[in-house]
Amino acid sequence: MLKITDLVKRYGKGNPVLKNLDLTIEGESVVSIIGSSGAGKSTLLRCINRLVEPTSGSIELNGTELTSLHGRDLRTARRKIGMVFQGFNLVDRLTVMENVQSGRLGYISTWSAVMRRYPKEDIRRAYELMERVGIAHYANKRADELSGGERQRVGVVRALMQNPEILLADEPTASLDPKTSEQIMGLLRDLAGELKLPVLINIHNVTEAKIYTDRIVGMRYGRIIFDDVPDKLDQEAMDQIYSGSPHADRSEDMKEAS
Repeated sequence: MLKITDLVKRYGKGNPVLKNLDLTIEGESVVSIIGSSGAGKSTLLRCINRLVEPTSGSIELNGTELTSLHGRDLRTARRKIGMVFQGFNLVDRLTVMENVQSGRLGYISTWSAVMRRYPKEDIRRAYELMERVGIAHYANKRADELSGGERQRVGVVRALMQNPEILLADEPTASLDPKTSEQIMGLLRDLAGELKLPVLINIHNVTEAKIYTDRIVGMRYGRIIFDDVPDKLDQEAMDQIYSGSPHADRSEDMKEAS
């Protein structure tokens, strides 16, 4: 279970990007985060895996308080947080298998990684996952020879190679065409069920969020203003998330600053 309590992220002396945010995710649910650019969606995901340092608050994953970890303890905890990126974050000159095996870097020695001496069990697991997502036949192909959808599948497998306890996806379909976007969203949904894995997706496409996720979290100006099943996301809720008056939020910010 992921439990976020009273999370605040502030850059410099400006207004917080995340404002006393509370969120709990458990089981194998697929949760989408929607909201306008600047709502704090990507910052939230990056606070969870500590790519961005929270200003205050608590982030707990299956009993481990992530915000207090440093050094080796933080690296160990990060192994349990898989991340799928909008821009794929692959090494183009490496093969699909080599990119996938980078998901095991937290588990093997530096020498093994440099020499590309991967454990047999890791290679077996990689082929198993690549077969599941339809890219096993590309194992020895360079990453820069793949299409966008194929590259994103590599990113998904790389994240799953970590044996994560939660999977985060930051705009995983933003660089893809509509058909491929639907395929990737369907894949994430199916994998969550098959692997009993909670998935948290930052996404702009509300239609895909309603079709492929179990729960929608709507953010505006760093706060959660909607949290319910997709069927409850009506036009009124959409207006609050995307068109709500900023004055109330700004007045609250002024109170916080005073």
